Amino acid sequence: MRPNYHPEGLYDESKVSTKPGQRTNPITQLWHVNGKCPEGTIPIRRTKQDDILRASSVKRYGRKKHRTIPLPRSADPDLINESGHQHAIAYVEGDKYYGAKATINVWEPKIQQPNEFSLSQLWILGGSFGEDLNSIEAGWQVSPDLYGDNNTRLFTYWTSDAYQATGCYNLLCSGFIQINSEIAMGASISPVSGYRNSQYDISILVWKDPKEGNWWMQFGNDYVLGYWPSFLFSYLGDSASMIEWGGEVVNSEPDGQHTSTQMGSGHFPEEGFSKSSYFRNIQIVDSSNNLKAPKGIGTFTEQSNCYDVQTGSNGDWGHYFYYGGPGRNANCP
Repeated sequence: MRPNYHPEGLYDESKVSTKPGQRTNPITQLWHVNGKCPEGTIPIRRTKQDDILRASSVKRYGRKKHRTIPLPRSADPDLINESGHQHAIAYVEGDKYYGAKATINVWEPKIQQPNEFSLSQLWILGGSFGEDLNSIEAGWQVSPDLYGDNNTRLFTYWTSDAYQATGCYNLLCSGFIQINSEIAMGASISPVSGYRNSQYDISILVWKDPKEGNWWMQFGNDYVLGYWPSFLFSYLGDSASMIEWGGEVVNSEPDGQHTSTQMGSGHFPEEGFSKSSYFRNIQIVDSSNNLKAPKGIGTFTEQSNCYDVQTGSNGDWGHYFYYGGPGRNANCP
């Protein structure tokens, strides 16, 4: 299938050139050096025996652990390390949302333990934060457990029951229907940004087709990747009630101390462009299928001494934020 409609206003900002010195470069995937897939087929990353052996069980392979969604309103200390996940996010709530877009700076954060990960993504959320939470997620991640290496990879995730029995990463279960022959889910993104060096970013748009009701994903300006059929979901069958953008890491507290797994570039937001990681041109899709600037952006982080977030806005970047940090440091023991 193809989407019936794209959101209105999609190509407006691509006409605006970024300031020299803040120019970013297009991104490819490493496997492209070996060729492409023929028309009418899709690339699927091979699952090997080792991949499954690294998982805690065959049944949990390709799944997130329970309760890994940042809950901005419940920064109750008891909940903070319930799952050992930490976040630095911007979010909007209180309206009906039909999609979200962001341009995400790409880095390769260092991971301390193989069972930890670091990701930067957008979340499209429906329902309460109870057992029936619906979520669609897309972005980049470094996850040694899932992929067997420390490469930065494009990923998607979905669940319709708060990560319990439904959903998975990429194409590791049925659900997301890929239509694109050029971009592979779970494949390495190259090149990645360097500290005080060239900066690279990827654009991700997820939106609900007003006609069929399916949730579509687009990568960059050219690649419609595929869709999540609306029947996978309950709340998201109608609309999303919250959008989040930002970073997430697992803090397994090795040696009883905070992990040194990095979020974003591993540098705090204060350092700014080419040093700290950013999300720019963050937008939401409204009920008229228009891309709009988000209203009333909130931010949330469990421990700002470990990972932090700072928002801003300007002409070129629209609404943006810098986020991330080094994890363990003198102020984050």
